Amino acid sequence: MTTMKDRIQSDLHDAIRARDEVRKVALRMLTAAIRNAEIEARHELDDAGVLAVVQKQAKQRRESITEFRRGGREDLVAKEEGELAWLEGYLPRQAPREEIEAAARRVVAGTGASGPRDIGKVMPVLMQEFAGRTDGRIVSEIVRELLAGQ
Repeated sequence: MTTMKDRIQSDLHDAIRARDEVRKVALRMLTAAIRNAEIEARHELDDAGVLAVVQKQAKQRRESITEFRRGGREDLVAKEEGELAWLEGYLPRQAPREEIEAAARRVVAGTGASGPRDIGKVMPVLMQEFAGRTDGRIVSEIVRELLAGQ
């Protein structure tokens, strides 16, 4: 079975052959980020480590898109959105909001959380359950809404 890193490398070669500039740039930046993470960690990354790098790169693209929109740079927004689309192809399917809300209600009831000050009891459990399948900001927003209503 091929690793995620092998798949990215293979896709990079395909992009080069196809002369797909957006995909090529996105994958080159991703492979450089993976290489830097491996140097920093002083060992080769497994699929979970590579996935963490992909998530970090995708998050950086989302933040860049927000900033470029604020600055009125639609040309750069389009470039970043194109790269983000390719990066998201390596991410697992994101959990639907309804699934996160149901799990949050279950965890809030299970931990006995009764208000906003108990967010620290709920968040670690949910983040472990949804690791890699959702953004922490979304989980935090849902938990805050639930705990504020109590």
